[in-house]
Amino acid sequence: MARLKQVLQFIGWPVACGILAALVFTQYQQLQRVNARLEQVIATPAPTTPPPISFADAIALSAPAVVSINARRVNVESVERTSEDQVNLYLGERTSLGSGIILDRRGFILTNLHVVDTLFDAFDTEVTLQDGRQIPATVVAWDKIHDLAVLHINMDDLTPIQVADSGSLMVGDIVFAIGYPRNIGQAVSQGIISALTHDTDGNISIIQTDAAINPGNSGGALINVRGQLIGINSSIFSESGNFEGIGFATPSNLAVPVLQEMLEEAISANSGYLGVITGEALNAQSSQLFFGVDHIRGMLVESVDEGGPAMRAGIKPGDVITRVSNSVISDAQNIMQEIRNKKPGDTVNVQVYRNGKTLNFPTILGFGQAIIIEL
Repeated sequence: MARLKQVLQFIGWPVACGILAALVFTQYQQLQRVNARLEQVIATPAPTTPPPISFADAIALSAPAVVSINARRVNVESVERTSEDQVNLYLGERTSLGSGIILDRRGFILTNLHVVDTLFDAFDTEVTLQDGRQIPATVVAWDKIHDLAVLHINMDDLTPIQVADSGSLMVGDIVFAIGYPRNIGQAVSQGIISALTHDTDGNISIIQTDAAINPGNSGGALINVRGQLIGINSSIFSESGNFEGIGFATPSNLAVPVLQEMLEEAISANSGYLGVITGEALNAQSSQLFFGVDHIRGMLVESVDEGGPAMRAGIKPGDVITRVSNSVISDAQNIMQEIRNKKPGDTVNVQVYRNGKTLNFPTILGFGQAIIIEL
């Protein structure tokens, strides 16, 4: 027994030291793992809050192409029978406010026909761009079946809207309506596609949306989240006359081909437009009087229409038009005949005399100038 006690005393101290060393090593490893985890936490960036969703870029892309339309409408207010075979019609004027979409840099604007429609097709329309520029507009074509009309303005620096394929739309897609509701300025409303109506061929014929559409939005743009045109806002379903969450738009895949057909018809049915008012034809006496030489022949330009083809080409009042294309100009009839033989969109070369020099101006002809009549 004494022997066993001695043996235990002999080996007890080394065993205790070994156990102590193992405990120290285990603690060291645990501390190393804790330090490693702390370093990983410190090195990992704190989670950031995702930025709020914004569609400002989409709106900024399409908004410059959406314009305000102010049309004076003449309609029958009342009818008075004065005899069995005679009645008197009393006409009244109303201002029709709506929106339109620039679809072509040449100045073509698509809108709803009911925005500009009036008795006897006596259109009287003015367009205001997003940047504040105002200009009279000519209604060049319309389609009563689809309630669409095409306006033309003589203006540079226009921003056409991008057009998307409306055939791929789905119920639930986010959309935005851009227009000029109640004449308060350009405004944007957001919603979704609520329903889609298809024709017998399976094509989308009507887009229904809950994006707010109010009086003044007619003819404005319905766009997708990329700022592309998918429809033309046309009407609302409402018992009160105000927006109740059911609006309708004509899909772009239907409206744009109709626009192209209307433009082709309008161009074929109209003569070109130069946009100048000329004075008398110059002879030796008037040439000497105005320019100090007696050999200048042509038509003196008294004024050019604001924004018209001549002004945009660089022709100025005081110029003398001496040649249009291949025709030497001797009187106003020469100019009229040459221009009338051309179509809107055709390019003619207009030669003028200015400050002792002969200048040539390639000029793209337009549609007739619109005039706003103040009554």
